[in-house]
Amino acid sequence: MVANNRTILAVVADERGEVFEHPDLLLAGMSGTETVQPQVGEMIPMPEGSRLFTIPQTPPIGFDRRSGKQLTAERLPKQWGGGTIQAVSAFLTPGFTRTLLPAADYQRKAMTLPLWSYTAVGWCVEEERFYVAGVQVDRNSQWQPDHFDDRKLEPLVRKSVQLYPDNRLIEQLSRCALDYHCFAAKNLFFQRWEAPLPTSPTCNSRCVGCISKQESDCCPSSQERLTFVPTVKELCEVAVPHLQEAENAIVSFGQGCEGDPILQADVISEAVREMRRQTERGTINFNSNASLPDAIDKLSAAGIESIRVSLNSAQESFYNAYYRPQGYCFADVVESLKRAKAAGLYTMLNYLVFPGVSDRPDEITALAELVDLVGVDMIQMRNLSLDPVLYLSSMGVTGGGIGMLEMLKKHKERFFSIMWRRERDSNPRYRFAVHTLSRRAS
Repeated sequence: MVANNRTILAVVADERGEVFEHPDLLLAGMSGTETVQPQVGEMIPMPEGSRLFTIPQTPPIGFDRRSGKQLTAERLPKQWGGGTIQAVSAFLTPGFTRTLLPAADYQRKAMTLPLWSYTAVGWCVEEERFYVAGVQVDRNSQWQPDHFDDRKLEPLVRKSVQLYPDNRLIEQLSRCALDYHCFAAKNLFFQRWEAPLPTSPTCNSRCVGCISKQESDCCPSSQERLTFVPTVKELCEVAVPHLQEAENAIVSFGQGCEGDPILQADVISEAVREMRRQTERGTINFNSNASLPDAIDKLSAAGIESIRVSLNSAQESFYNAYYRPQGYCFADVVESLKRAKAAGLYTMLNYLVFPGVSDRPDEITALAELVDLVGVDMIQMRNLSLDPVLYLSSMGVTGGGIGMLEMLKKHKERFFSIMWRRERDSNPRYRFAVHTLSRRAS
């Protein structure tokens, strides 16, 4: 790619995994199954905390630096030894949404890739640094890796485990923090921000990209799923001190190490009532597939204050292909969102985006219509972590979209920008200052 006086070369790796720029190939990216040149302004310096991965046994695709023709690179240049090469991907630090997949001959790929969000990455010749296809969508610095020093974490974990030796939930979260490096779990022990309350060992979705339970060994789960339902006492021993003492305190049901908490609505409702009996401080949040509308009524009555509903698409066919719902349908999710909003909950969409799917015109229209119908307060764009071939084949999608930057532009034109912040009111509890996501006046 050559734009804005920058030359961005394709990044490749040799058989040993050593990464370097290809001298003869300009960067290419992929939107869905379509190989494309990055748009002007689409490439940004790789954010601090991002990581590089190889895509094993998969040749990279780029554009010939002289002719501009699309090429699949099989081997290194002769002057560099002529060995075989493989494509390279970036994994972006939180707060950034990828706009292009790495360009590679995925039909040659011999394995299903692990559950990461694969992003196009190149090398800027003029600046001598990596560039990635992405855009910053969240300026909250709380999720930056430099806030999570494991050297400080370990003694805090040991202290909590010793304080509550019989609490199975604290034991679970200690593994999440130390073994799986879950930022939310680390927050609990650092006594700050959003902390997790995993509750459900079961789920009524069979998500293709589930990070805690996979039906086969094709793409192993990245963490161990919870095997028990915590008691009200166990939940309160974790949540109440955090709500009482933590900076910007939030406790959240529905974490990566569990199924869906909506299946434990009775236990959670009882626990929330007990939490609020002990303290009014902080915010109690609920992350869910929102599959059971009656459970939403029960949870909101108990004292849940906000809900974050995950979905990969606002179209039922795409939703079903990824979530593979068991005993519920997409209409139930929509109904739950309506009830949550009507009950006064701060209602968010955790929108799992993917280049070539989320930026298709029909998907853009469907999401806008859903937001208009439900009146959600916030949309969080998050990268869907899955092997590109597996996801696109599951969706039955070929070709590409109009571009993730264009998709974001269209949503911004239709809806006001909103902010996520907290402010103190007359009581000691933090509350959300809601900035309603509403249609822009014409």
